[in-house]
Amino acid sequence: MQQHLQDYARLIVQVGANVQGGQAVVVSAATDSAYFARLVAEEAYNAGAKEVVSRFYDEALQRLHYLRADEAVFDEVPRWIPAFYDEYAEQGAAVIHITASNPELLMGVSPDRIQRANIARGTALKSYSDQQMANAFPWTIAAIPSEAWASKVFPDTPISETMAQLWAAIFKAVHIGTGDPVAIWREKIKTMSARADMLNEYRFQTLHYQNSLGTDLTLRLPEEHQWVACGERAGTGAEFVANIPTEELFVLPDKYGTEGVAYASMPLSLNGNLVEDMKFTFEAGKIVKVEATSGLEHLEKELDIDEGARYLGEIALVPYQSPISEMGILFYNTLFDENASCHLAFGKAYPKFRDSQERTEEELLARGMNDSLVHVDFMIGTEDLSITGVTSDGAEVPVFQGGNFVI
Repeated sequence: MQQHLQDYARLIVQVGANVQGGQAVVVSAATDSAYFARLVAEEAYNAGAKEVVSRFYDEALQRLHYLRADEAVFDEVPRWIPAFYDEYAEQGAAVIHITASNPELLMGVSPDRIQRANIARGTALKSYSDQQMANAFPWTIAAIPSEAWASKVFPDTPISETMAQLWAAIFKAVHIGTGDPVAIWREKIKTMSARADMLNEYRFQTLHYQNSLGTDLTLRLPEEHQWVACGERAGTGAEFVANIPTEELFVLPDKYGTEGVAYASMPLSLNGNLVEDMKFTFEAGKIVKVEATSGLEHLEKELDIDEGARYLGEIALVPYQSPISEMGILFYNTLFDENASCHLAFGKAYPKFRDSQERTEEELLARGMNDSLVHVDFMIGTEDLSITGVTSDGAEVPVFQGGNFVI
């Protein structure tokens, strides 16, 4: 177990954030994850980091804050928080997020308080968020188990065994225990990047999704769009992997080019609440109607944060026969569930154009890139999903059949 933990920490540092000599590193983690954050910090120093700065938070205190704090604080963000993140972003620091979230942490908390806090934080940290999504600095997100999360994933397993089961599932998802994980991931990056290159050669104008759940959706892609795999390059020059694990190829849609209906294939853990059986209806790119059997109020609050929240910001392709999907586990955690299923995201788009670095934000927005304070992934992939791409000359090309790539 200790060797697996050390290998995981090394993977996060060397491949996820790709920490360079003389670079500052920011590690964000829950207090219950401090033992693992220390392993990550040690690996960062082994890689030559000049300093490792920790940002710890406590989930129990977070919940208490949302339940008991004065109303006024949900519209405020202390000035030191954006100042902290902006300063390290300007340095080109590597940012590592270690998540161990309880998918139902904020159950029973006022959706209004959550929305106001998200608006305040999103506004205060917009500069930092814009830099992160434009890859101005290397960043990565990885997860470790918490007791609450493990119990949700394995409800029929004795509490004493759930943590071990979730650790085993996470190790399998991130290729720990089958050889040198750093070497495995470097080969994975090459393979996935080659498939992204193939998609880019088609220069699809639209993608049409259909499955037996009822999804019937057409998505338009903007000119000069760029499909991206797991290996990305930061403004510092270093390659990094933003999500560990990852199985997706992704691109941004044209903001106003989505038409039809999409049914979610998995529940969504949103702001510490579960939203289930979602259905989205789109007209001219906008989500004009949303339905859900639970958590609908929380979903609607998120969609109402700003104008851009009701438009899509990401299209991601993940084969149904991906390593995580084949485990047959519902993780109730987007970091894992989105890598078991094709998904979309409403809200802010990653600026994935062939010439993004040469264009201003205004130029990218004019091309159809969406902007928002939020970015929320939801899963729509199924075993029978078909996706057809249409090229500029009207040729129809099967991209997915039976839930998997045919290109």
